[in-house]
Amino acid sequence: MGQGAQSVTADREIVISRVIDAPRELVFEAFTEVRHLSRWWGPAGFRTTTRAFEFHVGGEWVFVLHGPDGTDYSEWISWTEITPPERIALRHGESRDDPNAFESVLTFAADGAGTRIEMQTVFPTRQLRDEAAEKYHAIEAGEQTLGNLAAYVGEIVRKGAED
Repeated sequence: MGQGAQSVTADREIVISRVIDAPRELVFEAFTEVRHLSRWWGPAGFRTTTRAFEFHVGGEWVFVLHGPDGTDYSEWISWTEITPPERIALRHGESRDDPNAFESVLTFAADGAGTRIEMQTVFPTRQLRDEAAEKYHAIEAGEQTLGNLAAYVGEIVRKGAED
């Protein structure tokens, strides 16, 4: 992203990154198949129930996040760009017509034998970004979600090494 473009959205974005000790293709695959997503998606203590899943540009993932306190959160994602195994862009909200839906770009870069994943999320307004960060703990939740991903693909790598 160019310097000019970044300064336009900087006050509306959250960027989280992590190096995961697994090959890029596996980390990317963990985002593209519902059998994987349901095993790791969400912050610590959350579970995911998928209602619909179509991984292609224009496809949707409709799911419910079940919080550790019993609260259910309806979620909706539409894939807007898919470039295997490098990049996924998506729109994420509570439903298809959510006026507060946000855009996220996930990049997957080889980092030695591992993968550096970066999640850049741009909210429609600074206020929505601040609310996500303060009320919903979006930064910690994003870091926990990537931690769950790292643990999940790490287990796949370890099992593969044992076979």
